[in-house]
Amino acid sequence: MRLHKSLIISALLLLTFACKEVLEPTPVDLLTSDVALNEPSDVEPVRNGMYGALRGTASPTVILGDFTADMLTFNGTFGQYLELGSKQITASNGAVSALWGSLYQTIYIANFIIERLPEVPGVPAKQRAEVLAEAHFIRGYCYFIATYSFGGVPLVTTTEVSANRNIARSSPEDILRLVLEDYQFALDKVPAEPANAGFVGTQTVKAALARYYLYTQQWALAEQMATEVIASGKYTLVPNYADLVTKDFTSEAILEMGYTLSDDPGTSATGLNNLFVGRREIIPSNQAVVALYAAESGERRSSVSFNVQNLVGSDNGWSVSKYGTADEDNNNIVLFRLGEMYLIRAEARARQGKVTGANSAAEDVNVLRARAKATATSANTQAGMLLEIEQERLYELAFEGHRWYDLVRTGRISAIMSAFSPNWRSAYEKLPIPTSEIQNNPAIARDQNPGY
Repeated sequence: MRLHKSLIISALLLLTFACKEVLEPTPVDLLTSDVALNEPSDVEPVRNGMYGALRGTASPTVILGDFTADMLTFNGTFGQYLELGSKQITASNGAVSALWGSLYQTIYIANFIIERLPEVPGVPAKQRAEVLAEAHFIRGYCYFIATYSFGGVPLVTTTEVSANRNIARSSPEDILRLVLEDYQFALDKVPAEPANAGFVGTQTVKAALARYYLYTQQWALAEQMATEVIASGKYTLVPNYADLVTKDFTSEAILEMGYTLSDDPGTSATGLNNLFVGRREIIPSNQAVVALYAAESGERRSSVSFNVQNLVGSDNGWSVSKYGTADEDNNNIVLFRLGEMYLIRAEARARQGKVTGANSAAEDVNVLRARAKATATSANTQAGMLLEIEQERLYELAFEGHRWYDLVRTGRISAIMSAFSPNWRSAYEKLPIPTSEIQNNPAIARDQNPGY
């Protein structure tokens, strides 16, 4: 990844426009020339800028996580979404570039904090430790998404321009090693009680570790971390699943990207609400609608809605319900929530042979099914339970950006997607490195992912 001057400027501009408290509508106004980390009063604006950058990663992760799979279908005019819908993805795809760019902008600001904050005199020790820990966690989270999206990526841990102009891709193993180091560094240093679910706290790190251990097939550790989050008592499942669709900052939100009127992704040309509802560029696939209306889904069918007036041409009339406009109470994007922790623990238990009975996968699946007013699971074999958990993740986490990642990590992507699209190719198990990066970084000029 080439961190040339224009990227540094764009990252600093991002600080200018994104430095806002999650629940405060009034922005912190900064001039680009004022963006610095030289004295204690600079810490909070730069910290908020890092969270602003992190919010920018959420929308492209949702789009690529569900559209690259079988949850969404193309219904509009934008070429980048036509590629995703037709499963003919190219390295110049704008959605792919948006994910890459937003991740590295966030990484840049996290690196800036990690480098500069220890040298700033007069910062209270508690604040210094907490903000440094947040920066490590957020950098680790971005690299986790990056490596499971693109495979090996350039491992940028400095803001030094000359060092980053020509940097090769590191292996996924090396990237994941840094992710784990960043998470472990943050675990006992982030705030135990963050101001709200818009900020990283101890349980956020544990939730991220639970997902990390699930993806890396460390089942016992995944079960342990998910159990610690569930047992913390800090989160409760909302009684009605529909509240997850219609409300922000619910009682089960562990980390949620909250937006103000000026940075709400639903108000932009490529924002979620505009794409799902306004322009209807992207709509739920028929397969997703059928799955969500299965008896086992229960009330989780509220993730989609139908309007007969939209039933024109190839439009199936269905819409994603989860992402409203800036003046509605459901425009946030959830990164971690309690429902996922039950699913992580269920899968980890099933992988260890704990299929039925006390402290089993069935017990966790049934917690979510009971909340959704669906029938209890009847799966009683490991293979059957794992397939059921795959479906539970589709129901429970619909349109939260998990589907493609789930199918890839479990090795199920080709079986599912070959039936969904005649254009599916195994190359799509990884996203392409964006063309601009291939052109600008000599170290990866001939290191594109196979098939692109």
